[in-house]
Amino acid sequence: MNPFVQIPLFSFIAVSAVMLIIWIWAYRIKNAGVVDIFWAFNFLVIALVIWLMADGYEPRKMIVCGLATLWSLRLGIYLLIRVGSHLEVEEGRYKQLRAEWAPNENLKFFVFFQVQALSNVFLAIPFFIIALNPAPHISILEYIGAGMWLCSIIGEGLSDWQLQHFKKNPANKGKVCEYGLWNYSRHPNYFFQLMIWISVLVLAISSPYGWIAVVCPLTIGYLIFKITGIPMTEEQSIRSKGDLYREYQRTTSVFVPLPKRK
Repeated sequence: MNPFVQIPLFSFIAVSAVMLIIWIWAYRIKNAGVVDIFWAFNFLVIALVIWLMADGYEPRKMIVCGLATLWSLRLGIYLLIRVGSHLEVEEGRYKQLRAEWAPNENLKFFVFFQVQALSNVFLAIPFFIIALNPAPHISILEYIGAGMWLCSIIGEGLSDWQLQHFKKNPANKGKVCEYGLWNYSRHPNYFFQLMIWISVLVLAISSPYGWIAVVCPLTIGYLIFKITGIPMTEEQSIRSKGDLYREYQRTTSVFVPLPKRK
């Protein structure tokens, strides 16, 4: 079987099985928010499949698998701590979906979990392309892409840490986070998340068919700006914080960290 078919197929089988197990768990505890944790950890599963099955240039394969693993673990552990701290209370956006999908919410969540597994494999397309590249040298663009990816992982981690640090203070309950990067951008974590996928594109572009990787930042950007990212997050923030969040919207950039508007 062609490795460009075999590796994605084995990856989907693996992450689909993970999501089936997690859906059963989510059904039992009535908390669909756990899907976020394992969506992140599924990239570690895919990195393992790539490491075992891809036959590209070994140093290049090591770079892509190493960075994918680092990012997967960073995001997965963060979400495990965040969601795991309140397993008995489902996050607002999943409560909203549960209400909208009733009375067939469990079946629809099953489909939703499997779509998340499919999205894991879809977004890993650049990883497959990079790891299967046999060229026996690493180009300057690949070094630049790897460096951008690492910086983006650090930026995303810093944004998440600043938000958690703010939330841990009981005095901030009900308030809007304006700490660190959140003082300039309403969504610095989403900014760095998009930068991660732009970095992956830069890393992939030197490989055969690497241009296909453009679908990842385009897809992530669309999701962030139009569907599951900023719209759902801001709707929930307005529901929970009201005028405080509306004022925050007025005085900060929606996305890229910029000087704060007056």
